[in-house]
Amino acid sequence: MQVNHDSGRAASGDAAWYIGVDCGGTFTDLVMANARNELHVFKVPSVPADPAEGVLAALHAAAAGLDCTVTAILERCALLVHGSTVATNTVLEGKGARVGLIATAGFRDSLQIRRGYRANAFDHRTPFPAVIVPRHLRLGVAGRIDRDGLELEPLDEGAVAAAAETFGREGVESVAVCLFNSFLTGAHEQRALEVLRDNWPGEWAFASVDVAPILGEYERTSTAVMNAYVAPGTIGYLQRLAARLRELGLGHSMLLIQNNGGAVSVEQSAARPASLLLSGPAAGVGALDYYRRAVGTDDLISMEIGGTSCDVLLMSGGSVSVTDRFQVGGYDLAVPSVDVFTIGAGGGTIAGVDRAGLLYAGPEGAGAVPGPACYGLGGSRPTVTDAQLVLGRLRPGPYAGGSVTLDPDRAHDAIATEVAGPLGITVEEAAVGIIRLVEQNLLHAVQEISSERGHDPRRFVLVAAGGAGPMHGAAVGRLLGCHEVYVPRLSGVFCALGMLHTDVRHDFVRVHLARLDRSDPGELESMFEALVDNGRGALAADGFTPDAMRFARALDLRYMGQQFDLRVLLADGEVVTEATVRDAFEREHQRMFGHVQPAGIVEISKLRLVAIGTLPPLSLPAPTPAATTARPVTRRAVWLGPETGWRDTAVYEGSALAPGNEIPGPALIEERTTTILVGPQDHLTVNGAGDYRIVLESTGRPRGRG
Repeated sequence: MQVNHDSGRAASGDAAWYIGVDCGGTFTDLVMANARNELHVFKVPSVPADPAEGVLAALHAAAAGLDCTVTAILERCALLVHGSTVATNTVLEGKGARVGLIATAGFRDSLQIRRGYRANAFDHRTPFPAVIVPRHLRLGVAGRIDRDGLELEPLDEGAVAAAAETFGREGVESVAVCLFNSFLTGAHEQRALEVLRDNWPGEWAFASVDVAPILGEYERTSTAVMNAYVAPGTIGYLQRLAARLRELGLGHSMLLIQNNGGAVSVEQSAARPASLLLSGPAAGVGALDYYRRAVGTDDLISMEIGGTSCDVLLMSGGSVSVTDRFQVGGYDLAVPSVDVFTIGAGGGTIAGVDRAGLLYAGPEGAGAVPGPACYGLGGSRPTVTDAQLVLGRLRPGPYAGGSVTLDPDRAHDAIATEVAGPLGITVEEAAVGIIRLVEQNLLHAVQEISSERGHDPRRFVLVAAGGAGPMHGAAVGRLLGCHEVYVPRLSGVFCALGMLHTDVRHDFVRVHLARLDRSDPGELESMFEALVDNGRGALAADGFTPDAMRFARALDLRYMGQQFDLRVLLADGEVVTEATVRDAFEREHQRMFGHVQPAGIVEISKLRLVAIGTLPPLSLPAPTPAATTARPVTRRAVWLGPETGWRDTAVYEGSALAPGNEIPGPALIEERTTTILVGPQDHLTVNGAGDYRIVLESTGRPRGRG
């Protein structure tokens, strides 16, 4: 697609618009595509108090840029995909609903007992986060399902009715129902919901079997409770936004990005709002799938750095891993999610000196308001953006389309007061320290998703994305030993673009505990076919025809005695046999752990199905090749590293660069939504898609990709 950053009249003959909107902690990004293969990009400050205002502000910015009205855009909109941090912020800020829990008698404290282990076994002092449901609102009811899914004791419906009356008196806004062994049969939970709704006036109630039908009492309870906790605020926000968009002219349902990297309608998300907790970062899957064609490899690691955080994703062989277990704010969840690792490191990350006299950077961020000190919006604490500005890497003046202005004097004063003064060093040394500390944190984040998952980062291309990512991409790539860093021209709206290259996705799971060598392949095929029928029904309800449906099968496997499973994908049409499944499992086990048990007993724990409804993909851009050699628009002093120090550096205007242009380092490329830093010995080229490839100094010249 042709990229159009600037305003320009939309031709009346254009076909429908395709719109992606990503609400981040600092900026709200909007990308629009049309049938003429053009992209229009708009970026406005987020409104944390009401993210819907940020969405509407982005639409108004688009209308102004295209010289039309918001209604004219929405009436011609064929697809609107939204990613939001509302659910995540609800958890992190502790502003969710007042939740009640109905549990099996004797199990109401499993939520507080947790699992008894910690991510850091040596840290036994840090307290766990507060239990979302206080003990007097965790109510047990009699009734029991055994390990085979048979009823041992009928549900005590009177106890459920009494719990409902208690919830009414206590002002409970949302209820989670999680009964023992419900993953085998949901009959007791569904009946409990019916009794609850007959005796309680509230609107939000959820059964764990509908949210997380998995083995594991604690994980299932925690997920159901989190679902109830975020539902009123998250779904209420989305329903209000959807209604507002309909009033303005949108004639169809808005789609939302889920944790699993796929999209779902607002109506379907109402049953499982916990599936939106990673809504924004998960759109990176679509972006990687889009860019891998231009990069020329299926092995990519994206480092998407915005104003508040850094989200790292790894794509190996063209696919991104999906996990069942992740945490938000210290709370455990068990819903399908892309394996994304997030740290508090972005342009707005606040730096300072702690009580021990040590420099720190993050995880706290300045957000959209007041923002970095250099914005002049009331912020006085130094951030990474302030440090970059002091080191000459950012140009003073209007930034992000003029939505903010960078003031170097404010940045200098903030670093002098909060960092340089307390440490007894110069402002320059303080700024350098902030950048180096943040880049070390970024290195650890990428290693977490690569080395610690059994992947050698040296075989991957690092994709530096987000508004701040291209400033750090080359430095982190060198630390990792990568050959190449790829910087999308639309780096600053990476996730919003990914939303337009995302399919609708539904995940289905069935617990099946059995030894692989004693399993009947025909029985497994029948269970998979039942899951396919469920997926086919869900996609048909979304409006997809059979030719637009795809299905992927997987098994969760482990050696007998292991606590955690490995997921093994089955190829299309592959017959499930002991030999093929065991071979695939042992290859994955060898990659992850470096060994296998040749005579070990393999157990099946779950069958999984992913149902995909395919949407029209974005086309790669094909801009006109460069007719002239790239020439800098100016030069300025930039601090480039401890060995180089300050150096007179060429600065290029990104909009003037085209395929075929080559730029030796050091250099700065100023794009509308980001700035790219090229090291002294690095070599940058513009590829056929108009994006930037940086071959790093220790690896030589390009090897023919792109």
